[in-house]
This record gives sequence, structure tokens and C-alpha cells, in this order.
Amino acid sequence: MLVVLSDTHGRDAHELTDHLLEVVEAADRVVHAGDFTTEVVLEAFRGVAPRLDAVHGNADDEVVRERLPAERVLEYAGTRVAVTHRREGGETGLSLFGRSVGADLVVFGHTHRPGVVTGADPVLLNPGSHATPRGHRPGYAALTPTGDGIVGTLREPDGTVVDRFSV
Repeated sequence: MLVVLSDTHGRDAHELTDHLLEVVEAADRVVHAGDFTTEVVLEAFRGVAPRLDAVHGNADDEVVRERLPAERVLEYAGTRVAVTHRREGGETGLSLFGRSVGADLVVFGHTHRPGVVTGADPVLLNPGSHATPRGHRPGYAALTPTGDGIVGTLREPDGTVVDRFSV
């Protein structure tokens, strides 16, 4: 399983609790779309998610920005995943970014609003924020490979399924 997170905005901890901590520890891979905020939080994530693929966000301090790229592309179960924190131009900018790197899925953060746009090419996924939802539903995403691609769920930190999608 691939777990997708963003916008932790922590100061001294990963802010993962109970169910979500267990999911992250059990994941094959974890993607974080930026805004850990501090190196301490980044290292806390690395302590529980050794297969962490992350980018920096606009609220990350200089040390985190030096350690992480602004964007990255990875392969998961035959699916090409592009990761960034945000893009100028909203959904259009995110779609153009994804197409420019041949992605099937673009993961992004910044708005703290969990959601998925499946009619887009590529599919756009914002997991929301598990720790600082800022008036939105707290969230994360879990993606599982199938014979035909990936099925995903948007979930609340306690595991409650909010939405289902496929890539």
C-alpha cells in the first residue's frame, strides 16, 4: 500500500496518531506532498516511514527545503506518480505538470482540502492534512495496486473512508 500525506505543519512531531500511525508504519511506501515545517518533523516521519518520498512545501524551513526537492516523480505498481506541493494555475497547472512528466497521477497539497479529480488527465489527488485541516475534513489517501492499476481511498485519520477512486 502507498500512503499519501501532506501539510503536517508540525513543530516537533509527525502528528500521526493511532490508526494513521499504524497505517504509515505498515505501508510499502509513503509520499508526503510538503509542509513538514521543520527538520525535526521530517526526521520524525523518516523514523516511522523509511520508504518516504517527499517534496518541500512553501511553509518548510530552509533546512527542509535544502534536503527535499520541489517536485519528484516515482513509479508505484506500474503507475507513474508526480508529486509537488502546489502549482500556479490550479488544476490546469497541475495537469500540465503531470503531462510534462508522463504521470498517471499528480499528488499535491497546499490547500489542506482533501479531494480527487478523476476526470482529469492525469488524475489529481490532494490528501488534505491529517494534522492541521484548517476548516476542512482531516485526511490522507491510501492506494492499493490491482491488476488494472491502482484503487485509492481518501480517509480520515481514524480510517473512515470518505471517497473511492481509481487510477
